[in-house]
Amino acid sequence: MGTGDFRPVYHPAGPDHALRVALQDLRTGRWLAMRNLLESTPDWALWTQRTQVLAAVAAGSDTVHAWLTEEPRSVAAAVMHARVAVERAVRAHREKRPRAQELWQVAWEGCRSAAYASPQDPVPWVCLLALSQLDEGQRLEEHRLPPPGPMLFPGPWGLLAEADARDPFNREAYHRMLQFVYARQSGGTLSEAVNFVQWAASSAPAGSPLHALPLYVRVERYRREHGNERALDLHWVTEDGERDARRALHLWFDAAAPSTRSLLDLNHLAHALWGSLRFADAAPVFRAMGPYYTSVPWSYRTRAPQDAGGAEDVFLRARGRCLASGHEPGTESHG
Repeated sequence: MGTGDFRPVYHPAGPDHALRVALQDLRTGRWLAMRNLLESTPDWALWTQRTQVLAAVAAGSDTVHAWLTEEPRSVAAAVMHARVAVERAVRAHREKRPRAQELWQVAWEGCRSAAYASPQDPVPWVCLLALSQLDEGQRLEEHRLPPPGPMLFPGPWGLLAEADARDPFNREAYHRMLQFVYARQSGGTLSEAVNFVQWAASSAPAGSPLHALPLYVRVERYRREHGNERALDLHWVTEDGERDARRALHLWFDAAAPSTRSLLDLNHLAHALWGSLRFADAAPVFRAMGPYYTSVPWSYRTRAPQDAGGAEDVFLRARGRCLASGHEPGTESHG
């Protein structure tokens, strides 16, 4: 394998050690570290990311409710309360639980309260975008507004605009919009998704994570079509596949501050470059991950997408191949 004794680590906090400490406290029912972390978070991008990860863990307990009860005027607590409510509503909808509609209403009201409490914050609007995917038939008017450009679909464009106004090109906002596209009942969603991510990336500045968005649609296509490993390989060495990987490398990875790079984006980019046989280009992306990795998209290369061990094996094989490649960027080898 060429990986030596290296074993990758999966952790929802990735390299964010302060977030890791807050998660440890949160899992024991304590909220003080979470509050202190959010109070010291310096920008909207990191705030969005941290609140999302915290909510995924907090949704299984009443810890955030206890915090809000203790500090009812805390803006961060109000935002986290909305985050948790949305996480619960999305899970209930996905699992088709009987209380899904009720939880959706609770979450919607929580988002509106958080938007009022924190008017400059993009997260309440990102949360409303997350809820929009529950409205698969687009019954609500705010989920079927006219699109801002040709080849796009009616959707929650007003919610995206609100998030954009507070944090332009917010990564999660655009990913939530992409999930909305997938959830639509109108059909043709993959072509709509391609049009959306190309539109989003075309206006994003250098260093924006939106340049990695097209890589997600490529993986989604093969997830839906149950493409085998060989088909996925052939897919990535097409001209379009190589172009998407190359643009993400140069317009996002090379131009972004290392501390701002999402671990999930890094994994998608490394996967795309490896799949398009750009092994030397992928090497610095693998190195940028440090000891961390995410099972997606590597799990789609396995026979069973839930096979975490198989996903790790694919990751290690790809990492070993790319790190063993030549040092000249752009080196292509079919080994």
